[in-house]
Amino acid sequence: MPTPRVLVVGIDGVRLDLLPVLETPNLDEIANAGFLAPVHIDDDTPTMSGPCWTTIVTGVGVAKHGVWGNNFSGNRLGVFPDFTTRLAGEQGLRTFAAGGWEPLFLARQGGPVFAAPSRLAYIAPREDTPQGWDECDQSVADEAARILSSGEDLDASFVYLGAVDETAHFLACGAEYRSAIETADRQLGQLLTAVRERPDAGSEEWTVIVVTDHGHRDEGGHGGRSTLERTAWIAANGPGIASTTPPDSLRHADVAAHVYAALGITPDLHWTLDGRPFHSLTPQTA
Repeated sequence: MPTPRVLVVGIDGVRLDLLPVLETPNLDEIANAGFLAPVHIDDDTPTMSGPCWTTIVTGVGVAKHGVWGNNFSGNRLGVFPDFTTRLAGEQGLRTFAAGGWEPLFLARQGGPVFAAPSRLAYIAPREDTPQGWDECDQSVADEAARILSSGEDLDASFVYLGAVDETAHFLACGAEYRSAIETADRQLGQLLTAVRERPDAGSEEWTVIVVTDHGHRDEGGHGGRSTLERTAWIAANGPGIASTTPPDSLRHADVAAHVYAALGITPDLHWTLDGRPFHSLTPQTA
């Protein structure tokens, strides 16, 4: 039997409505083999990175994990851990997380969200500017691709890219923002190539999930309740994911739920996950 593996790539702040007019061949490849579908951020969830990413990687909503903003203090991640920590600590699997936003990976601002993956690669941006984050994301992609292609026994991995969101905050959602999305797609391509080039690729079955946390207003910025801000998306392919019609009523919490399902793990009822695996959701009608 092939060994199941999962890669989740989080790209911060990518507007769904712009994807059809951008050059994103790697995201398109995933969507064509599986799906790309909208996520409406739960009405109780602020359209901010902290609560959205925490829901994505824990599989539970804000009422349970307790992250309501970009300061993570007061969280309940000890009860509702991210999937890399739960899989490593409770299932004995090998996990990996990489990125450059401090509270996701370090004890800063009430973090980390990724408390105890088997392997961690944190690379700090030299400054909080679009250029600083461009360089950071490229270093993250390079390091993650190196580790993924090495053949190391990694059951589930998460890679975070933050430059798109930073560009919108500084420069709004114009040409620079669109270019940043296309750059993130090229970095996604690096990761996909790394997976294909693994020494044991022929005996592995990969599920790849790409997800964004929130959208942006035209002038850049989020945190409000507009449709642009509240619309996120998930793209995924892999075993059991149909390439015909996308699932309906996707939620951010479904990402972690599908990670467990892809690895053949039935969640303990005490985990009280709010999400469901993608293949258990009703396909959209044409």
